Amino acid sequence: MWFGSPPPMNYSPSCYELAKVNSTDLVYDLGSGDGRIAIAAAKDFGARAIGIEFNPEMAQLAQRNVDRSGVADRVKIINGDIFVEDFSKATVVTMYLLPELNIALRPTILKMKPGTRVTSHAFNMGDWEADVEIDSPSKAFYWVVPAQVAGEWVITGMESGKTILKLSQHYQKIGGTLQIGNESQPLLNPKLDGATLSFTYLDRDKSAHFVMMAVNNNELKGLYKSRSYNDNVITGKRL
Repeated sequence: MWFGSPPPMNYSPSCYELAKVNSTDLVYDLGSGDGRIAIAAAKDFGARAIGIEFNPEMAQLAQRNVDRSGVADRVKIINGDIFVEDFSKATVVTMYLLPELNIALRPTILKMKPGTRVTSHAFNMGDWEADVEIDSPSKAFYWVVPAQVAGEWVITGMESGKTILKLSQHYQKIGGTLQIGNESQPLLNPKLDGATLSFTYLDRDKSAHFVMMAVNNNELKGLYKSRSYNDNVITGKRL
């Protein structure tokens, strides 16, 4: 259900281009209205889409529009409650809801698989800062669901030996330290992009090393540039 005017016709391309939607995606449109955004996912980007609409009459209209558009094999409309229906399998979530509904949905969205892409027309999600915000052709916000990485991790495989990684986190914004032996240092340029964690650190000889790891629940696995500039495999476990 939309609140206020329907999203502009050029909103769908904008939000889907932000999220880089493609034919491998499953898009869930929360509060799908007449179905135009879900339909665009299939017609313009080749994705599968499911729209969830609370208003029964609007849901019926959306389904008729799906049928008329010739995308019924890839688009489904559910007459349901966005706070009850399960959309955890989405790779992309789109929304045009009031700010308070966005914020109420935020805990559910943050529990989704890291890397899930989220777009919202007109309204943000409170203190969860968007990864990208655009004002033209219409206002839209884009987020990537971050992995939960806060805490301490033991890292193995580095030339320096046993290493402790300590991370703090506020949504996708992270900081922390790396302890090598008895020496601790702040992480340089730490980034969290969905389930990908990266940072740079200085070795004992003050040479810079870049680290990139994939986060899988309580495990990390990735590569770092050694002194010889080779890519060495490293792993980590949450303490």
